[in-house]
Amino acid sequence: MNLKELKIDYPCRWEYKIVLESNLNIEKITKSIFKNKEYSIKKSNTSKAGKYQSYTVASLVNNNFERKTVFEELKNHKSIKFVL
Repeated sequence: MNLKELKIDYPCRWEYKIVLESNLNIEKITKSIFKNKEYSIKKSNTSKAGKYQSYTVASLVNNNFERKTVFEELKNHKSIKFVL
């Protein structure tokens, strides 16, 4: 299988879908990762039992390294269960 590198024109607005337990503070978590960078949060789905909440977090990324770095920081955050 031959995988091609995704062609993205930077800078661009990039969206990350994240899932965390619904009792956690999304604002505090995203602020710890994005710091002074502008971003937006949009509440998405709640699990059937209400234990998990998904959000779309969007921000301007200037290059591939920045996009992947933010993804890794989100993925490695102890409170975030899943990142797309």
